[in-house]
Amino acid sequence: MSKIPVYFMPGLVASPAIFERIKLDESVFETHLLEWEIPKQKESLSDYALRIAQKIKHDNPILIGVSFGGILVQEISKHIKAQKVIIISSVRSNAEFPRRMKIGKTTKAYKLIPMKLILNIENLAKYSFGEKVNKRIKLYEKFLAVRDLNYLQWAVESVILWDRNEVDDNVIHIHGDQDDVFPIKYINKCIVVKGGTHIMILNKYKWLNENLPSIILES
Repeated sequence: MSKIPVYFMPGLVASPAIFERIKLDESVFETHLLEWEIPKQKESLSDYALRIAQKIKHDNPILIGVSFGGILVQEISKHIKAQKVIIISSVRSNAEFPRRMKIGKTTKAYKLIPMKLILNIENLAKYSFGEKVNKRIKLYEKFLAVRDLNYLQWAVESVILWDRNEVDDNVIHIHGDQDDVFPIKYINKCIVVKGGTHIMILNKYKWLNENLPSIILES
């Protein structure tokens, strides 16, 4: 029997290394890691998704995306036939955005975000934010893959301006009840991971390793 192709897409600016602790049975699944590319000038999210979709070499794959990667795999599924689309720590429509993101869209406040500061996390780490924040900064430093200002501006705008306003019930949504980026109170329906934060792909990997196979195989 042929293996099930599973393609993973990391979150905003993140490296595929965020999936290093996710282990699927190699006798059943064939895993592939997708990476972010620098967007072309004025490239739409749909066109970008088509470009990434061309890197998928299997028919009817499983698509799994984290955070912004979850939004992207939903866009990719418009261009190719996917067996299943699974999102983690993400949203299935812009109706699930928290109020601050909806306000950001209306006021265009997202244009005021200091992108250069976000990319230069080594400088951030020089200041004392407390042990918890510094620990998270070190984590970001390890998994930050794309340090391109144009990409970051494009990515933030693509999230805020995402035009899907209805939830696709065919998309499987796994979400932590402690997610501080996309709070669960705004999420429609999902598989809830107790104690899961926005970065639970890193610290709830045991739950994912135990449950992802059955979620993928469930008919």
